[in-house]
Amino acid sequence: MRYRLTFVAGIVLGYVLGTKAGRERYEQIKRSAQQFTQNPAVRNTAESAAQQGREFADKAYHVVSDKVGDRMPDSVAQRVSALRERTAHGSADDDWGTSNT
Repeated sequence: MRYRLTFVAGIVLGYVLGTKAGRERYEQIKRSAQQFTQNPAVRNTAESAAQQGREFADKAYHVVSDKVGDRMPDSVAQRVSALRERTAHGSADDDWGTSNT
């Protein structure tokens, strides 16, 4: 009961503070977030992190597949094969809409 009361009090406090800040503050925060995400340095960093994540996932797949062997589900093996083929043919976009640059 104590946690529910704390949760409800948090919602009420958030609502009251949110209505006092108003729509203008919301729009200001929204503009700041959009400017941040459109910054070329931020975009490059995000794309670099995505590329490193893909490389790490590929390495992890090889390690796991060496240890697991034939027990790897066909759906996983087919998906990885499809990704390798697409990358080998120079496709720049992945399923998430990001580039491989």
